[in-house]
Amino acid sequence: MTEIAIPDFCLVVLIGATGAGKSTFAHRHFKPTEIISSDYARGLITDDENDQSISADAFELVAAIAEKRLKHRKLAVIDATNVRAPDRKRWIELARRWHALPAAIVLDVDLDDCMAHNKDRPDRQFGPGVPQRMIGEIRRGMRGLEREGFRQVWRLRGPEDIASATLKREPLWTDKRELTGPFDIIGDIHGCCDELEGLLAELGYRVSWTPELSITRDHGRTAVFVGDLVDRGPRSPDVVRLVRTMVEQGIALCVVGNHERKVVKWLLGKDVKRSHGLEQTIAQYEALWSGDNVGKEDRRSVKDFLDGLRSHVWLDGGKLCVAHAGLKENMIGRASGAVREFALYGETTGEIDEFGLPVRADWAAHYRGATTVVYGHTPVPEAEWVNNTICIDTGCVFGGKLTALRWPERELVSVPAAKTYFEPMRPLAAAEDGRSAQALADDMLDFADVSGRRWIDTRYMKRIVVAEENAAAALEAMSRFAMAPQWLIHLPPTMSPVETSPREGWLERPDEALAYYRGRGVGTVVLEEKHMGSRALVAVCRDVEAARRRFGVSGQDAGAIWTRTGRPFFSDVALRDAALSAVRAAADAASVWDELKTDWLLLDCELMPWSAKASSLIEGQYAPVAAAAVAGLSAAEDALRRAALRGVEIDSTAIQSRLARAKAYETAWAPYVWPVTGPQDLRIAPFHVLASENAVHADKDHSWHMHWAHRLAERGGPMVHATPWRTLDLADEAACAAAIAWWEELTSRGGEGMVVKPLSYIARGDKGIIQPALKVRGREYLRIIYGPEYDAPANLERLKKRGLGGKRALALREFSLGLEALHRFVEGAPLRRVHECVFAVLALESEPIDPRL
Repeated sequence: MTEIAIPDFCLVVLIGATGAGKSTFAHRHFKPTEIISSDYARGLITDDENDQSISADAFELVAAIAEKRLKHRKLAVIDATNVRAPDRKRWIELARRWHALPAAIVLDVDLDDCMAHNKDRPDRQFGPGVPQRMIGEIRRGMRGLEREGFRQVWRLRGPEDIASATLKREPLWTDKRELTGPFDIIGDIHGCCDELEGLLAELGYRVSWTPELSITRDHGRTAVFVGDLVDRGPRSPDVVRLVRTMVEQGIALCVVGNHERKVVKWLLGKDVKRSHGLEQTIAQYEALWSGDNVGKEDRRSVKDFLDGLRSHVWLDGGKLCVAHAGLKENMIGRASGAVREFALYGETTGEIDEFGLPVRADWAAHYRGATTVVYGHTPVPEAEWVNNTICIDTGCVFGGKLTALRWPERELVSVPAAKTYFEPMRPLAAAEDGRSAQALADDMLDFADVSGRRWIDTRYMKRIVVAEENAAAALEAMSRFAMAPQWLIHLPPTMSPVETSPREGWLERPDEALAYYRGRGVGTVVLEEKHMGSRALVAVCRDVEAARRRFGVSGQDAGAIWTRTGRPFFSDVALRDAALSAVRAAADAASVWDELKTDWLLLDCELMPWSAKASSLIEGQYAPVAAAAVAGLSAAEDALRRAALRGVEIDSTAIQSRLARAKAYETAWAPYVWPVTGPQDLRIAPFHVLASENAVHADKDHSWHMHWAHRLAERGGPMVHATPWRTLDLADEAACAAAIAWWEELTSRGGEGMVVKPLSYIARGDKGIIQPALKVRGREYLRIIYGPEYDAPANLERLKKRGLGGKRALALREFSLGLEALHRFVEGAPLRRVHECVFAVLALESEPIDPRL
């Protein structure tokens, strides 16, 4: 009985003459979804599995399906005769393209058995010539299968061997996903054993060299070494011995580095150039093995250990990959010569720098994988995250430090080098302009990261779908009008209005907002006056250095102000800087930086007057409509008056009513408009402290936010304005009546209205998140929105039938996306991950929902 052991991810090519039993064998040992049959492909194309005239198309289909399976790391089985080497070549090339091991299973069956098998198949009555020719080709090519590129070749001789064969699937050597850690991943050591012992002690491992080497630990963690244990440093043999002992004890894993490969070549007696520190390692081992110190067995054990190290390890359910020089997304958990070479050396551009060293391609800047990749190889002054990857080679042997990453905590632990053991050929360069490595990688944004149909998972709602056409609209707006993308870490959500009021003559009143929250189990709400201005996001940093460090900007800006569509609020830089200076001065005076332990803030504000942003809208749309309406209706009224003087019986009530409404419309926006001649005419009213260093403040209630907003206003001078607000117990009828009266008083004197919010920033009901805010607008403000005659009885009746379902669903999705963007930014995610949510908010705004709601 033959036991066939294959990797659980590979490309299996069945080879056998017609009638050899390939399909029967395949269905016995593989899932139906894994088998890709040329006969079945013919049937899909022409309804006839024996139509040899379309074999070329059939094999194109087989290859396409196999490619998609391999792309997604799924085993694929090619069920075809595959008797000729040219036929098999395409499968070898396909496996190499997706870094899958190609395995051949040969069903070597005599002609009589093939003919007997074909006898009962009407579609296979083509005589002995065809299978005889195939059998001959298979047997002549058997010895060359490995030369063709097959990594495994299994030969089953005759029906009995085929019937009794068993098949076993084994994980690839690099596949350690069952190991979930926690892990301590340690960067390039290069013979610095003193520093390694110090770092291990910091991590909770105890090393003793006497009387025998022993390593113990006071926790259940596992060390993972990224390779380059040897060369350049003073104690390479000790490092190898220590790491080998930890691996043998089951408390460590180790991947191979390029320096280990050179040592193995030397140990095998091959010709190798003694440079880049190899000469020190050779000298240290030769001194160790001189005389009677160590016998040949120890030399062999060193060679076996180093030669047995894998290219990478895939850990923690697929969440983590450790490779010496890193690994591209489509190489993780796969096996090929290309995977091993990339893991050892990374990728180069083919150029040579001024130090005579190869210029390395920045693969991490283009990495988009969900698996975190931890690597070394290229020394850096500080370990920094870039696109879910991190290099932890911090140049210990060059006088830097030895660094470990604790996983899953993502904490960095380092010990400094005792000295510079080896002068680097290329100096360890700090990041440009004080910006982080992630900021440098984010300089070039990729269209593919925000285009097309998208599915976005947030921590507050289930998957949110963005249609391709909406994404295109957002991209168009952003690319043409948006500000510097590094600042755009958030866009605020739209806000739903309250349900329509059943009271005669009213469209909106607070009663329905209070009832909405009361009916969903909210006990306390916050009421805030709604300023008639423009929504503005204000990012303010303590200084330029903080802006460069945290936002990755390269200029001299220490803040930004943008609209809810991502456009710069001010075209006048002086006005922008004055507004930012006022907010920064308020933050200084209010001790925000120290109390919140931050050097930057993101504030949600209303910026007034409305005309500061909407002057063109007023001048080009509202004012002309008002002027035309007043002029036309005044003329009509005058004509009716003159007709009445001539004795014509005319009822002018309707015209007078319409004229009164037009005049009310003409003055409705007056409270929100004043000239802006300089910064002194601006008012900024913050109402949310959205985020600061290491914090998204959605976990604080609205009273906390309003406390900070008022504190900023008290200390910010005339430009920073306080927002009147109050809390309301929904069970207190008298307090509810007083709140409604407050709204009536606000709106009667020209105020826009108020916003009603649950006290909790995020409130949940039986069906998930409920509306984070409802706006209740006054009569005259609604006249601006809906037009001069909106409150005429017939018009109002129609407006009361407006539907709010779409608007409210939109508000919840945008709210969840906006908060998700902030969380990703605060957690240090790449800008593309933040922008995925920001673009989605803007994309949803292009949905066909009445903008007047």
